[in-house]
Amino acid sequence: MEMRAIYANCLAEMMEKDKRVVVLDADLSKASGTRALYERFPEQIFECGIAEQDMTSIAAGLASYGFKPWIESFATFASRRNCDQIALSVAYAKQNVKIVGTDPGIAAELNGGTHMALEDIGVLRSIPTLVITEPADETQLRATMAALDAYEGPAYLRLFRKELPKIFDDDYKFDLFKADVLKEGCDLTICVSGFQTKDVLDAEKALAADGIDAEIVNVHTIKPIDAETIRASARKTGAVLTVENHNVIGGLRSAVLEALAEEKIPVCAVGVQDRFGEVGKLPYLREAMGLTVENIIETAKRAVTLK
Repeated sequence: MEMRAIYANCLAEMMEKDKRVVVLDADLSKASGTRALYERFPEQIFECGIAEQDMTSIAAGLASYGFKPWIESFATFASRRNCDQIALSVAYAKQNVKIVGTDPGIAAELNGGTHMALEDIGVLRSIPTLVITEPADETQLRATMAALDAYEGPAYLRLFRKELPKIFDDDYKFDLFKADVLKEGCDLTICVSGFQTKDVLDAEKALAADGIDAEIVNVHTIKPIDAETIRASARKTGAVLTVENHNVIGGLRSAVLEALAEEKIPVCAVGVQDRFGEVGKLPYLREAMGLTVENIIETAKRAVTLK
């Protein structure tokens, strides 16, 4: 099932149980998967038009009256276009608003560079109190949304819209503020978030065949990052690789480097190398941006040599 369908189903369950849960769209209900919610919950969903900043301000106002708003748009518009409203109307004002940025990074595909959020984490990570999450599959998305619904405070959810391979079992135990060690290892720590988690798992098999025992840490919450788990893993393995669908400046790599600032441990990165996006399908964009399984394997081997 597509991630946006899971997202809409989770919203429907929350809206059914709690009339305070409301959804605000910016003329993208079809793209976000929420179109059907308009018939089921006509008094709990609002179309704000192509006016993301207004949508965010309206959500902050609703939150101030006790509602629990979820707002959604393409990640470019949900983050950088909305930055001032998120910073002041939501975070500074301590409002319980959940912001969903869809099609982050190269997931924007044919919408091209203007719609490619390669800096959204970097833009938003410096805003005080704002939680930033990026689920890797539908099981983790369900768990993340349940946790965010229970969490009182502002949060940003990076949502890959299409279908993703299953990573987590149905009995998966989720902690919003605790990273998941998917596999233990002793030669290298690989920190990854979002849809590239499957790529890292595939790369690990090739690394193992070459005698490299990698530990894989799924960092589903990038802010506040689980520094304790990352430090413990890095101290054990002696080298770190970060893998992300984002600019290597400001995102997961930067957060991991900050967590390891006092450690003498080399950190290498697979991510977008400080450039804008372009039009293309995922296979082409992976190659163009250096986000392939082969890139992960090559960079992982280099990280190990730096120990």
